[in-house]
Amino acid sequence: MNLESKKVTVEKSASYIFNALIDVKQYEKLMPENIAKFEVTAPTDFIFGLKGMPEIKLRLKEQTPNSLVKLGAASDKLPFSLTATIDTLTDESCAVQLFFEGEFNAMMAMMVKGPISNFIETLAGNMHKL
Repeated sequence: MNLESKKVTVEKSASYIFNALIDVKQYEKLMPENIAKFEVTAPTDFIFGLKGMPEIKLRLKEQTPNSLVKLGAASDKLPFSLTATIDTLTDESCAVQLFFEGEFNAMMAMMVKGPISNFIETLAGNMHKL
């Protein structure tokens, strides 16, 4: 299953957004208001939980300075990734888009598509909070 957020313009430099996105503590600022748990468990790992949903542990997997940050599930039980692409617009602004890729069976995909779509839209919409 592949999902993508709309591209959002942020009035911060690409390097600023990149550095914020590789600092896992910063993801708490991006989370939806219905967050029930957020905990940094290692320099590259964090756990979050939304009300009524299971907790998810994410790990920083890949980074390309000022252009890409990829997080992945820390568990192999539900393999997925969340990738942020960063495009420089000016010295003080950039465009950010999120891409979710997950391997789910058809039934699971049907159940999680809506909530995950809403989640990545919220993360993208909150980029200005970094």
